[in-house]
Amino acid sequence: MIHIGEFARLGQVSMRMLRHYDQLGLLTPDHVDPWTGYRSYSAGQLARLNRIVALKDLGFPLAQVAVLLDGDLDGDELRVMLHERRMELERDHEQARQRLAGVEARLHLIDKEHDMSIEYVTKSLPAVRLAACSADLEEGQAIGEVVGPLFERAGAAVARAGGSLRTAIASYDVRPAGMHITVGYAHDGPAPEGTAIVELPAVEQAVCCVHLGAMTGIGAAWQSLVQHAETSGWDLLGPCREDYLQAEGEDQSSWVTELQQPVRR
Repeated sequence: MIHIGEFARLGQVSMRMLRHYDQLGLLTPDHVDPWTGYRSYSAGQLARLNRIVALKDLGFPLAQVAVLLDGDLDGDELRVMLHERRMELERDHEQARQRLAGVEARLHLIDKEHDMSIEYVTKSLPAVRLAACSADLEEGQAIGEVVGPLFERAGAAVARAGGSLRTAIASYDVRPAGMHITVGYAHDGPAPEGTAIVELPAVEQAVCCVHLGAMTGIGAAWQSLVQHAETSGWDLLGPCREDYLQAEGEDQSSWVTELQQPVRR
């Protein structure tokens, strides 16, 4: 089972929105703890969440989204609808560009739901000492809006101190209050000004895969990894990591990122 905070991260929505979908009967948690009220979801529910957000971004009211989903709307039908809406948005004025980008991102997630080309490995992760910057993800804020500036700050500080920028890592820790993000560079010396030393502990077992290309597609890779882990009988642990093996230059098409999800039986 996936805690609501982790499920929100994987689906790239807020926990408040998930609770709203639950109240409307659009997406009911797979399990609600009778004592604490904590909501938990299964990885299989990500497919329904992708469709809800895609249809909402197409402009359908949530009441109509429920009707469409209950009518067993399949991926091919949804894909046709998304392409038709994309053509309309392209004829629209400049303000429609943000909505178009959202539709494209969700279409990418749906296309990747049954991607069998990703290879997964289970391995241990070494402890890493980072010169890092951290922040809490605010309600409604996209992860990329936080990670990019944090890396810029940490990278500039490490470079000024003469450190290496070779090993870049982001860590995502879902807490009751929300997600805490830590990014930084492997560093042996004292903390450069503007950073703090963060010790990422060794991990006995983690399910890992490699994402090739831009960060706009990394959400699909994370969803696939979590679905693979769940169907393989693993329980998810946190925090998870992204190890940026190749992340140089503005063009992200050549970037190589390893996704690392701690697990246990």
